[in-house]
Amino acid sequence: MPEESFQEKAEPATPRRRQDARKKGQVARSMELNSFAILFVGVLTLFFAMPLMMRQLTELMRLMFQSSAVLDLSAVHLPRLFFMLVTRLLTIIAPLLIAVAVAGLLINLVQVGVYITPEPLQPKLEKLDIIKGLKRLFSMRSLVELVRNVIKLVVVGSIAYVAIRAESKHFVSLLDGDVSNLLSFVGRAAFHIGLKTALALLVLALLDYAYQKWEFEKSIRMSKQEVKDEIKQYEGSPVTRSRVRRVQQELSRMRQAREIPKADVVVTNPTHLAVALKYDTENMGAPTVVAKGARLLAEKIIEIAREHNVPIVQNPPLARALYQAVELGAEIPANLYKAVAEVLAYVYRLKNREAAAG
Repeated sequence: MPEESFQEKAEPATPRRRQDARKKGQVARSMELNSFAILFVGVLTLFFAMPLMMRQLTELMRLMFQSSAVLDLSAVHLPRLFFMLVTRLLTIIAPLLIAVAVAGLLINLVQVGVYITPEPLQPKLEKLDIIKGLKRLFSMRSLVELVRNVIKLVVVGSIAYVAIRAESKHFVSLLDGDVSNLLSFVGRAAFHIGLKTALALLVLALLDYAYQKWEFEKSIRMSKQEVKDEIKQYEGSPVTRSRVRRVQQELSRMRQAREIPKADVVVTNPTHLAVALKYDTENMGAPTVVAKGARLLAEKIIEIAREHNVPIVQNPPLARALYQAVELGAEIPANLYKAVAEVLAYVYRLKNREAAAG
């Protein structure tokens, strides 16, 4: 109906709607959390691994300077030398690269879990629509991203300014120091700036994640008509569901009908309820309800029991307790052991007398 498109989408998304959105790559995820995790782990990795990395880099530079006079820079050996340098440099910074990659992977797993779908990578012609592109450019989401980026820039700039200003008193002494002192100062200042920036980004990231979560929930909300349509699509109309229930009930009756002749006794109320019990001492821990029913179904159970000479015992309290407390195919609870045992004992005595008389 045309008016359905104007209905307010105030209903929470159904599990199937959430699953469909997830397949399309639509999840609540904050890129600010990724930035925080990568920066924080990167700063900590540099703090602990920097001495080792500096030693390895120093050794590489010393080796290059010592062998500079005899290096063969011909067109044949230059690519090999370049490959060796790149390999050594990658080996030196490998701890940082691995730590940052693991941090980025883990923060994404925390936010969205494990799910791989190629749908976001598929080309879509609608992305080339200029009108829609302009709408996205001037949308509320773009405004929020602009404000967020401006805040990030102001925060990072302010922290860097404060950190460098705090270290400015050491600038004069650096003029008389050697290269190691200068590198130590730069490393210490960079660590302080990176750590303070990461903590500030954590606050921004948590706020951004809350906003992304709210926006995602809002984007997948459904109208009442959409909920009804989904129920009809995946569960069928009320008429179909009613027909399915009738078929299931009929199948249940057929299974019960096959089990009644194997029962040891049928406990009745005397006509409103009927419960068939079977007890196999070798395969069952306790007597099991193999059939039960009320009114017309109870009459049918009693009729089948009589046809196959299954003993019928009238015990209204026990019949009500079994019917209400025990599911079909389940063993009776411990509180009914004594009452059921008395009924079975009576049935076994009756069968023994009939066998003796026969």
